[in-house]
Amino acid sequence: MKSNRPQIASPVGKLAVLLPGLGAVATTMIAGVALARRGLARPIGSVTQMATIRLGKRSDNRAPHVRDFLPLATLDDLEFGAWDIIADDAYEAARHANVLEREHLEAAAEELRAVKPMRGVFYPEYVKRLSGTYVKSGASKAEMVELLRADIRRFMKERGCARAVAVWCGSTEAYSTPSRVHADVRSFEEGLIANDPAISNSQIYAWACLKERVPFVNGAPHLAADFAAAEALAVESRVPIAGKDFKTGQTLMKTVIAPALKARMLGVRGWFSTNILGNRDGEVLDDPESFKSKEVSKKGALQHILQPEIYSDLYGDIFHKVRIEYYPPRGDAKEGWDNIDIFGWLGYPMQLKIDFLCRDSILAAPIVLDLALLMDLAQRAGFRGTQEWLSFYFKAPMMPIGGLMGGVPNAESQYPEHDLFIQLMKLKNTMRWMMGEDLVTHLSQDY
Repeated sequence: MKSNRPQIASPVGKLAVLLPGLGAVATTMIAGVALARRGLARPIGSVTQMATIRLGKRSDNRAPHVRDFLPLATLDDLEFGAWDIIADDAYEAARHANVLEREHLEAAAEELRAVKPMRGVFYPEYVKRLSGTYVKSGASKAEMVELLRADIRRFMKERGCARAVAVWCGSTEAYSTPSRVHADVRSFEEGLIANDPAISNSQIYAWACLKERVPFVNGAPHLAADFAAAEALAVESRVPIAGKDFKTGQTLMKTVIAPALKARMLGVRGWFSTNILGNRDGEVLDDPESFKSKEVSKKGALQHILQPEIYSDLYGDIFHKVRIEYYPPRGDAKEGWDNIDIFGWLGYPMQLKIDFLCRDSILAAPIVLDLALLMDLAQRAGFRGTQEWLSFYFKAPMMPIGGLMGGVPNAESQYPEHDLFIQLMKLKNTMRWMMGEDLVTHLSQDY
């Protein structure tokens, strides 16, 4: 394994973590990191900070923490920056989001107040339930890209950062699919100049980051970097990209339960999922066009895990419905409720009911941290293009486009992996491979 491991540059200097969208998720993450730095909280939920990784045989008893095994940037190395369409600093944004209790908000107040957003790029037709009061102005979308690039360079210079990553924490945009303008780099750049309506806010951010060789992660379900032009630019520029849609609440449960049912060859007749949430995300998703982006993302997991085209007797007639309801009294405390109608031996019916009362931003915050650290690692390891090994973190994992896996020709017929446990194996085996360790296969013959 050691002969083909990548050469990984050391994480020397500060890492800029740039966040398009300074709302509940971003501010909760920043506050948590600030408290963890001072030993006032533990980064619970973060694989890079809390998890261990087994190395070698079980009998070897080698299981270092991931943070000690991989050459990651430390929490002290992180410098947070953001863009938003509202001028509030991170403290005011966190206070408005109302996720954090007062003791945590005030303990992190100094660090939060230091994060003042840069003006955001905002074309309102892509997020109809929001209005921006702190936005950039430019004659074209191409000019918007250049303004964002200037922001990145200025932030890194002023904060003395050696490297940067960007993680989209903004709202879900209206559903769209790739069009001609997304086909290649030239078409996209011509579309920027022409203000092509198929180019959304998040795509402008993604393009600016790629042009600056800044790894970009899409934490929302809409089209942002998962199109041929972005993949081509990322591969050409040797920049990693990843997405999409953070896997937090209900879909996390689906990617745990569905593999268990399939493993035991239990049939599924129906799966009804509904959510209520009252934060800004809930308000945005109350718009049918934004909801469509989320619905497509949330529905895809079952199709790929259960494989009804192969197991038609068990899953060929499944009825799968997803609903999201905006309910302001609930705030960030989301509730995801699932009713699952299953059947077993001789076709006898059974049911599962899951009621997950969770906190959306509390689950998403450690994902943002992990992705920032791991995408920086990927950049330093020379990875480029779509980072499918990070699918563990996403509802709708991006796959390489055009037969390229990190710039290397690959089969175009691949499908995304949604099974959480296979995703975790892929994640940790990639870590082992990067560091020259043997992969863990769990073959009994190894012992």
